[in-house]
Amino acid sequence: KAQIDLARRTARTASRVLLTGESGTGKELFAQAIHNSSSVCKGPFVAVSCAAIPRDLIESELFGYVGGAFTGARKGGMIGKMELAKGGTLFLDEVNSLPLEMQAKLLRALQQMEIVRIGDTKPTPVDVRIIAATNQNLVEAIEKGKFRRDLYYRLNVYPIIMPSLRERKEDIPLLAEHFALRAAGEMGKVPVTFTEAALEILKNHTWPGNIRELENC
Repeated sequence: KAQIDLARRTARTASRVLLTGESGTGKELFAQAIHNSSSVCKGPFVAVSCAAIPRDLIESELFGYVGGAFTGARKGGMIGKMELAKGGTLFLDEVNSLPLEMQAKLLRALQQMEIVRIGDTKPTPVDVRIIAATNQNLVEAIEKGKFRRDLYYRLNVYPIIMPSLRERKEDIPLLAEHFALRAAGEMGKVPVTFTEAALEILKNHTWPGNIRELENC
């Protein structure tokens, strides 16, 4: 509840947000909720998984490129995700996966609030709210030389830490009933009910996959 309250207050500002938590704790759900409650809610919400983009394509995916910028480039060029999110929110999931050279370019883009497409000479201004997420401890990553300290401080204006499911086991019955009800509705079935013994089994599990694992279960 404290984190939800913080997210609500965060939504009333244009400041950047850094969501930290294990996989499956609902970071993208929080990011989408912050966007929906913000002043840019009518703008686009563009989500980018930094870990899913091949290393040599990250810059073109984020910043875009002009036609003929490199072999295999589209004839008319391509608008990057940062420009697509103009007037809205760019959600950088697994931001810890960005290579160091891309971190430097992202830092400059955030400082100037403008990007330069690959193969272009003129900068393009981008008015976009940034929400980043990570399942890693970025302070440790900084100490190991894997993440830029200056970028961390650019992103970590409003830190929101997502608790793991095993840290809030009292929520498990509520979530289980919610997911069971939704699944029943989707399949046209009568919702299942949980015995006390079944709920105890659910509460005693460690849930390494967190809420996503509970939903699948």
